[in-house]
Amino acid sequence: MQIEPRSIAVAVAGFCSFLNLYSPQALLPALSREFGVGAAEISAVMTASTLAIALTAPFTGALADVLGRKRVIATAMLAVVVPMAGVALAADVPALIAWRFLQGLLLPPIFAVTIAYIGDEWPSAQVANAAGIYFAGTSLGGLCGRFIPGVLGDLVGWRSAFFVLAALSFASATTVILLLPSEKKFIRSRGFASSSLQMLRHFSNLQLISLYGIGFGVLFNYIAVFTYVTFLLAAPPFNFSSTLLGAIFITYLIGTPLAPLTGRIIATVGQRTCLLLALAVWACGSLLTLAPSVIAIIGGLTICAGCGTICQTVATSYVTIIARKGRSSAVGLYVTSYYVGGSIGAFLPGLFWNSGGWPACVAMVIAMLTVMALIAAMAFRTSN
Repeated sequence: MQIEPRSIAVAVAGFCSFLNLYSPQALLPALSREFGVGAAEISAVMTASTLAIALTAPFTGALADVLGRKRVIATAMLAVVVPMAGVALAADVPALIAWRFLQGLLLPPIFAVTIAYIGDEWPSAQVANAAGIYFAGTSLGGLCGRFIPGVLGDLVGWRSAFFVLAALSFASATTVILLLPSEKKFIRSRGFASSSLQMLRHFSNLQLISLYGIGFGVLFNYIAVFTYVTFLLAAPPFNFSSTLLGAIFITYLIGTPLAPLTGRIIATVGQRTCLLLALAVWACGSLLTLAPSVIAIIGGLTICAGCGTICQTVATSYVTIIARKGRSSAVGLYVTSYYVGGSIGAFLPGLFWNSGGWPACVAMVIAMLTVMALIAAMAFRTSN
């Protein structure tokens, strides 16, 4: 089956955004040692970018409703190369945090607007499949953003690793500029104020608000699990190197085939049932990581990655279906909620880690999954 150039372009946009977002994660133990700070302190480099995303995502959506989709996506993808190179040159932790914050400011114009582009340009019946292709790109980007720095960190140092990621980001931007068609179905907003007013109207939609709650929990759990498991595996008795820590993110590849399949699962069982099943299996995967075995931990991480991809695909594709007006701002609000969850998921589990280690982090993840399941069960009682 031939893949459309626009499908390749949205997958590359997803790849680029998550390549940038998660780039320091496998190197956190190494950065902690180099700069002489603890796990909670060095995790601020993750919090900085997710917080920046949360602060700017809805306004990015409103801006894209005025300026158009491709223009915003392409400009942001070119600009994000700069802070990636800045991270490579950072002299201390505050500089790392500052560059990561700037990097976070530039990511919503890529992924939030790409999702809105999909909602505009694909027929409603094909949105979930197109979103699945996009999220296949994000899962591959999340893997490369962790695996490549982990391997290069051991071979040539973490600074060179970030320069390589900057080059990959530039190549991704060039690909999208060449392959992504200009929007044809986009209806330009009458102005930023009008688009912002439409953004406020989204808060009257109970299902959208519920989806925002689901999004909060998805990234909270992703960040909590995949950030603090690196500290678990870097410590005795596992003693993983940066290369091995990067290799554990191969588990993200499970999302590449699962994301496109999610559209078919939704068509068969509906959004609500698909979401509840994914959350239940995700909880089982989280518990599996408590076993004192590398094989069990990797298996649990694979389950977590796969179920997270399914939940994210369900939620974001449904946002574009429910929000018939102001899709960019609706997706922007989802992204804000998603990354607020990620910011808290990078920071709060650090406190639990300090007091109770990995079991305490897993207990927090299970509690969040329970809340997400309650939201899905109650808010989507009437959905198919």
